[in-house]
Amino acid sequence: MTDPRYFRWVWLVQNIWQGAGWGAIIYLAALSGIDPTLYEAAMMDGANRWRQVWHITLPGLQSVIVIMFILRFGHMLDLGFEHIFLLQNPMNQDVSEVFETFIYKTGLVQGDYSYSTAVGLFKSAVGLVMVLLVNRLAKKTGQEGVF
Repeated sequence: MTDPRYFRWVWLVQNIWQGAGWGAIIYLAALSGIDPTLYEAAMMDGANRWRQVWHITLPGLQSVIVIMFILRFGHMLDLGFEHIFLLQNPMNQDVSEVFETFIYKTGLVQGDYSYSTAVGLFKSAVGLVMVLLVNRLAKKTGQEGVF
């Protein structure tokens, strides 16, 4: 953690590892909802594994994929304060400063509550607008969307 070049990679691997379990649970639950007779019929028709995935699995998971994408898109600006704050040190400070740590340092450490509140509110408003836009895009493409 003394070399700033590795900070982004360490953070990325940590977040992938953290989110893999929850995503696996959601997608395995969605996979269990696909009728197994569809796979049997595809095998009888001569479809290989790739064709089964393309024509049965992906259409069966399409609504779950869209909903998970919409929900994760709103958190695009949320990088996880705890992860970054715990990985931060004076040597990687220039590459590890994000909205959350900036808000913490400005609001709680320096005592500028109004400015840090405005920055946090702006970040939340942008996230909300992004979720609404992606949800509208999903509905235009024929998906159900979140709301």
